[in-house]
Amino acid sequence: MGIRDTGTREYEGLAEQAAALAAGQVSAAELVRRSLARIDATQDTVNAFRRVRAEAALAEAAAADRRLAAGERLPLLGVPVAVKDDTDVAGEPTAFGCAGEFPPKRADAEAVRRLRAAGAVVVGKTNACELGQWPFTEGPAFGDTRNPWNPGHTPGGSSGGSAAAVAAGLVPAALGTDGAGSVRIPAAWTHLVGIKPQRGRISTWPDPESFQGITVLGPLARTVRDAALLLDAAAGSHDGDLHRPRPVAARAAADRDPGRLRIALSWKPAFTGTPKPLHPEVRSAVTALARTLAGLGHHVEEAEPDYGLIGLAFVPRATAGVREWVSRAPDRALLDRRTRGAARMGRLLGGPVLRRARVAERRQHARVGALFGPYDLILTPTTAAPPPRVGTLARMNGWQTDRAMIAACPYAWPWNVLGWPGVNVPAGFTVGGLPLGAQLLGPAHSEPLLISLAAQLEAELRWYERWPEAAAESTVPVPAAQGGSGVRARMRGLKGVAGRLRTAGGPGAVDTVGGPGSVDTVGGPGSADTASGSGPADTVGR
Repeated sequence: MGIRDTGTREYEGLAEQAAALAAGQVSAAELVRRSLARIDATQDTVNAFRRVRAEAALAEAAAADRRLAAGERLPLLGVPVAVKDDTDVAGEPTAFGCAGEFPPKRADAEAVRRLRAAGAVVVGKTNACELGQWPFTEGPAFGDTRNPWNPGHTPGGSSGGSAAAVAAGLVPAALGTDGAGSVRIPAAWTHLVGIKPQRGRISTWPDPESFQGITVLGPLARTVRDAALLLDAAAGSHDGDLHRPRPVAARAAADRDPGRLRIALSWKPAFTGTPKPLHPEVRSAVTALARTLAGLGHHVEEAEPDYGLIGLAFVPRATAGVREWVSRAPDRALLDRRTRGAARMGRLLGGPVLRRARVAERRQHARVGALFGPYDLILTPTTAAPPPRVGTLARMNGWQTDRAMIAACPYAWPWNVLGWPGVNVPAGFTVGGLPLGAQLLGPAHSEPLLISLAAQLEAELRWYERWPEAAAESTVPVPAAQGGSGVRARMRGLKGVAGRLRTAGGPGAVDTVGGPGSVDTVGGPGSADTASGSGPADTVGR
């Protein structure tokens, strides 16, 4: 049975595809062929993937169909998914945005092993900026990954390839990694749900921890339930992991009422010593979301966590992580000059400084966690600005890049230092049609509560009904005879699309690239409502 073009989007969500496969309404081969065709049709425009496993994925889909026919049932049996190119897939290199020839990996990362154990078919590895340092996904090794809502703008980073792949409908869900917002930021800028789980919730093995504990793996999807389903499939520990939290049932939490919560609305980012102006449309969008929460019966009021000088604990860990990954590069001369500078900083801040940064975490838990006495959760903007144009940060030197990305993305990274969970939820669009997001932040092990609240918001706002027009154009059927590498789907992809919205009752067309509502600079003119004062941080924003 083929994927029919009925004017509606059939079998698009992760849970929807899994259910259709289990019911025999569609085959794994058909879903994987469709995914590969969409990837092929948009690779020159969206550029979401670094590696595409066409032949292997089709073989795995055929095997999944045989298992389904034999009566086997698993949570994701036969469903196509993608993973970020910092996560090992057997037989594929892990370049993590870098140029050069990397050897293929002999084994799957633990998270990929668990996805396969749940039956998922990994169709490819998505693009990430070099070693995940920046909130954009561009680089000489793979080109520019573009936002399906407006191809003149970035999808964010560093999990921008995973976000673009889901937003464009190439896969129903994907894994990313989040070391300073790198799941939540691209989720915000592509109208997706992105979950940063508790540290250790998803294993980082073959690394005992990633980037000195600040980086975790997390799902991106169009709905809360799909993100929670992928989280459940990938979650679990390896014997070698340094962090092994108790299990949680994420998918079940999406079906529970969160109860009446006390929510702190926070506008003030942690101190960095650099300007962080809050774009007025971001403030307006998050304020509207806060009003929605109040309308659902929650108590919402402005209150600020006490972050102290938490950035002093972030920088040594982030730069040490860069230094560790640089040591794996086959040709360091091919690395971005900013990467080499961050690695040098990691060497300077290693040893006693790094150890003090790790020891400080317990005090930071107590300081920031004090807000979770009077409040259950925190609501903040995910970013301070809409997604910038492609190329905005790539042309900058190291210091300019640091200042620009701190200005655009000052809200996410403290939760990486703490190791606690957070969820980005879509918060609407600028007048020019660029997606915006808000994040729900909780204390340790609070994913179930965060997911329950996000699902309640989703039921009220129905953000999953809005698709970028380019993705909506990708609903044509894929003939069963197509497949293998080099699949050419009969779709237009993103060519010539300026990002017009296709929505159920929403606004019409988005202004063309560079028109009203577009962002020329990060934190530049047009920003308002300063979120904090000014002030330094050689932070490496992953």
